[in-house]
Amino acid sequence: MLVVEIKRGTVTRIAADGTTSVLAETGGGPNGAAVGPDGALYVCNNGGFSWSVRGGMTAPGPQPEGYIGGRIQRVTFDGEVTDLYTHVGEHGLRGPNDLVFDAHGGFWFTDMGKSRPRDTDLGGLYYARADGSEIVEVVHPLQAPNGVGLSPAGDRVYVAETITGRLWAWELTGPGQVRLDPASPARHGGTLVHGFPGWQWLDSMAVDEDGNVCVATLYSGGVSVVSPDGELLDFVPVPEEDPFVTNVCFGGPDLRTAYVTSSGRGVLYAVPWKAAGLPLAHTA
Repeated sequence: MLVVEIKRGTVTRIAADGTTSVLAETGGGPNGAAVGPDGALYVCNNGGFSWSVRGGMTAPGPQPEGYIGGRIQRVTFDGEVTDLYTHVGEHGLRGPNDLVFDAHGGFWFTDMGKSRPRDTDLGGLYYARADGSEIVEVVHPLQAPNGVGLSPAGDRVYVAETITGRLWAWELTGPGQVRLDPASPARHGGTLVHGFPGWQWLDSMAVDEDGNVCVATLYSGGVSVVSPDGELLDFVPVPEEDPFVTNVCFGGPDLRTAYVTSSGRGVLYAVPWKAAGLPLAHTA
């Protein structure tokens, strides 16, 4: 199993006995990762965070002095790291966060932007080719877009906005192409799937075999399960109180184990899951 360690700046292997070893040093802030059609690992690097400790837990903060700029990186399994994309046209990537490959060999990714003491970037949803030949801005602006996922049929893309606590969707008309919802009041033309009440922020996500979106929910301390039509079906807490639950992916026999990351505690949880996870493209 592989995880990214944002603060450490590494892609890290986790063995079956829980021991760890560094596969690659990416620098900056490796944030989300997925295996591509060529068998290499593709990493969203947010360029780095500043860090603080809150209640004994590590928490990310604004853009640091050592910020290297956002980038998409290709990492081989012998540890070679290549910067694949640093710009979209004339605009530099600010804080790439999460990505998911489609069946066509391209990938969707979010750029969350960066915050500074007096201002914050707007984010967006992007599509790129794994061979480095094309990158396009598809949806802009978004407010701190974080997790991204695809429906089982590959005809819908989901994005979780962190600070607004909103889960959005766009119907796909082709690789890197979306249909804007004519009834949407939002500038970005997305369909609001679910809005979380109160102080609930959203992080990264996975989709299960039934098409439900399983999104890590900050401050609530677990994973929320939302149906494609927007019903909150379930909330699965992690085994200990933890406000910084940040991501979920499926593995194990029949993809019925949810591996859930805690950024604050530096812990990887293995949680039995009711439904099987959706197999990701290019991982068979």
